[in-house]
Amino acid sequence: MIAIPHYISPEEYLALERQSSIRHEYRQGLVYAMAGGTDNHERIAFNLLKIIDNHLGDASDCRFHAGNVKVNYVDEFYYYPDAFVTCDARDREDRYIKRYPKLIVEVLSPSTEVFHRGDKFEDYQQVDSLEEYVLIAQGSQQVECQRRTVAGVWEKIIYERNDTAVLSSIGLEFAVAELYRGIEAT
Repeated sequence: MIAIPHYISPEEYLALERQSSIRHEYRQGLVYAMAGGTDNHERIAFNLLKIIDNHLGDASDCRFHAGNVKVNYVDEFYYYPDAFVTCDARDREDRYIKRYPKLIVEVLSPSTEVFHRGDKFEDYQQVDSLEEYVLIAQGSQQVECQRRTVAGVWEKIIYERNDTAVLSSIGLEFAVAELYRGIEAT
């Protein structure tokens, strides 16, 4: 990620983002242009969203979102996660920004992996409603789930190719292999 090298306010960022034809993320006054993803990245995200959609169904109070809706925390950051779920009614007030996700998922790429595991995860931990942060690998069939315990400690669970992944925040279990349907070998 490459930052535009000068500080802008959250208000300036939001005004620019409304007019921009490309997406940008915002972190502590810096704006980052988002690069395009690979076909495998897109397919993994699609497969996950399909699994979540089938699980939640029409009767759920929860809503899932793909990479076109922002997650925000106290004007410190505005990110576009690959997928997230919110069940908080307050998140229906704004169609562009959500503030109360309970599950956030990122599909890893070589250029973003360090950021997703480091600063971005630290930022997301500030969101009180967040129960799980999930990282999905592209180069191998692996799902890493960071889950907040009742004590507020984050525990990591790694699911491999033949495992059943559990997303307890939304009561979902699925075969890891389902995420990788239609993926070209890397």
